[in-house]
Amino acid sequence: MSAPALLIGLLFLLLAGGVWIAVSLGVVAWAGVAFFSSTKPSINLFTSYWNTYSSMTLASLPMFIWMGEILFRTRLAEQLFAGLAPWLDRLPGRLLHVNVLGCGLFGAVSGSSAATCATIAKISLPELGRRGYDPGMTLGSLCGAGTLGILIPPSIPMIVYAVASDVSVIRMFIAGIVPGIMLLLMFTGYLVIWALRNPDKVPRPERRIGLAEKLRSSRELIPVLALILFVFFSMATGFATANEASAVGVLGSLGIAWLGGSLSRKNLLASMSGALRLTCMILFILGASSFLTVAMGFTGIPQALSQWVVSLELSRYVLVLALTIVYLLMGCLLDGVSMIVLTTAVVLPMIKAAGFDPIWFGIYIVIMIELAQITPPVGFNLFVLQGMSGWSILRIAHASIPFFCIMVAATVLLVVFPPIATWLPSFVMGK
Repeated sequence: MSAPALLIGLLFLLLAGGVWIAVSLGVVAWAGVAFFSSTKPSINLFTSYWNTYSSMTLASLPMFIWMGEILFRTRLAEQLFAGLAPWLDRLPGRLLHVNVLGCGLFGAVSGSSAATCATIAKISLPELGRRGYDPGMTLGSLCGAGTLGILIPPSIPMIVYAVASDVSVIRMFIAGIVPGIMLLLMFTGYLVIWALRNPDKVPRPERRIGLAEKLRSSRELIPVLALILFVFFSMATGFATANEASAVGVLGSLGIAWLGGSLSRKNLLASMSGALRLTCMILFILGASSFLTVAMGFTGIPQALSQWVVSLELSRYVLVLALTIVYLLMGCLLDGVSMIVLTTAVVLPMIKAAGFDPIWFGIYIVIMIELAQITPPVGFNLFVLQGMSGWSILRIAHASIPFFCIMVAATVLLVVFPPIATWLPSFVMGK
């Protein structure tokens, strides 16, 4: 049996046995170096972990995570609902659009899909339920729009991909803006069409709100919007690096929490604890992934796959279709970070051989992770909403099917029109 088959079999055996992703990757990498190379596994292990953890790119990761954790524990969800609701009351679908736009805005300061979904659902579910909105569409829109947290920058999976594939974090962030807005508009358009076809499932407006009252209700959104704009434009214009922007983002989120009266000692410690746990988990996986990449190099798997893909002379679309099927299957079993680190070392040479831009592929894989967030049995957004609504995972997954299909359609557009992801970073930062 060949080395690749043995290593892949060992990896699946460990994962099926419930071994942690990071440990499984490390064991497989150790076996690959020990049995299929003449070097010492320990030297490669220490070197791989050190090279990964000494990367300055990773410095922004814990800061962006902490920024999202701070805002997750504030009154931001209430402020978003109160600020957006008056402006959307006359649009078909009315307050259902708060789910989509609220997730889009919070995703721009969070970087986490589950945190975005939970934060907006915390206020949206009881409010829309009290006003008589269709519960299936409420949960479906929350489940789908919650995934915007990892597509609209800053995004934790984007940072992980940038480190794993050695591309610019800032370029990845800028590349996610147009696809994120496109997906947000597609969600909103679907809600408008659904509301026009099902007028009996949308309650009537309670009262007409004047412009002055709308402006007053939106005042609390100003600090959040200012933070979003500053973090993005400081990176896009070169005024600040991703690391510097993430530090400013943390200070800004602390200021917003303080102004909102929710910056207590308990919340601060809880946000630090949550950020520490998530950062350690991701770093543990990234270190093991780097070690596995070295082992892959010794076995020659990436080069062999790349040559095999070239020899097949597949069209770009057939290759992407095959990868999409693989990622959808993986999404039923693995979380997004694991999907990135498990596949990047093997898939990226294939992608480059087929002529794809690594930045474009980063956005593509993030959308695949978005699909995984609402795919049973491991979809994190499904778990979040199950705990908050009492609905079963299968019922929530059924309610989110239209939004799943919209994300598939967005993937098709991204494949057919790659500049959706690549034009803006090239325009802002040059080739």
